[in-house]
Amino acid sequence: MSGAGAHRAAARRAVDLDELAERLKSRAPRAVGRAISVLEAGGERQAELVRRVYGATGRARLIGVTGPPGAGKSTLVDRLAGAIRKRGQTVGILCVDPTSPFSGGALLGDRIRMQSLATDPGVFIRSMATRGAMGGLARATRDAADLLDAAGFDWVLVETVGVGQDEVDVVASVDTVLVVAVPGMGDDIQAIKAGIMEIADVFVLNKADRDGADRTYRDLALVLSLAEEMTEATWLPPIVKTVAARSEGIEELLDAIAKHHAWLSEGDRLAARRRSQLGLRVETILKERVLAAARAEAGFEREVARGFAAHEDPYRLAEELFEGVVRAEAARTEA
Repeated sequence: MSGAGAHRAAARRAVDLDELAERLKSRAPRAVGRAISVLEAGGERQAELVRRVYGATGRARLIGVTGPPGAGKSTLVDRLAGAIRKRGQTVGILCVDPTSPFSGGALLGDRIRMQSLATDPGVFIRSMATRGAMGGLARATRDAADLLDAAGFDWVLVETVGVGQDEVDVVASVDTVLVVAVPGMGDDIQAIKAGIMEIADVFVLNKADRDGADRTYRDLALVLSLAEEMTEATWLPPIVKTVAARSEGIEELLDAIAKHHAWLSEGDRLAARRRSQLGLRVETILKERVLAAARAEAGFEREVARGFAAHEDPYRLAEELFEGVVRAEAARTEA
């Protein structure tokens, strides 16, 4: 393509994103879905779209729902969203599912079991595939939460895969983390204590009508009692019993979330949490861009092969690659 043709194509893409961003802000369902697809495709258009809408973010309540498989997270999210709608507020739901080894898409589609919400214009549901990302969150999930926030949804619920300790990444993406447990976990609570247990802002004991619910409640309370360095300014996660399949305990859960939000809103706690989240996102983007530049500009694979042959240490190799990236960028700037 000629230089003029490339310029015209870039201009068309910019106009397309401008239009998409405006339609997104009016909460048009097709625009929201298309915008998230742009994010999942990655590349510069992902960054450009986020730039266009980021100024309209910061108003939604961001809630993460995590926990082991079989804990009833999807049913809980469904009932939680329904209760929020009864209060007259809108909800965007992001369900992060295992990646299909064949299509690369989310295996569970758009969560057909959330049928009660599917036709509600105040609810948007989207499944996102992890595409191998660690932490149970798709790479574009946090950007997608921004889009739903900019679209004017009052709440954004992020349900994660349920893969254990790697899900601690969810805490870097939301305001309030719900960790869902179920009766019968027993020693599993201790096994995951060093992982997702510590990121909980609210514990949800779901399926609390089952045998063993009282014991599980005591186990969770014991874990909380062992927390270190508790002060008057420390948030102590409550334990809320629910039976999501029967919509029991959902209002109590919403009250617990509201209390945590009120605690965050004291002083600069909420701002501090979101500032930290922004820092982590910027750090991730920088790492990805430096590594991409090292591969494209500094001959990453070639240098690794050379360093291996010379038995060169990894720190020296990394330093040389980074210097190569800096030199390439300086040369491009001078040109």
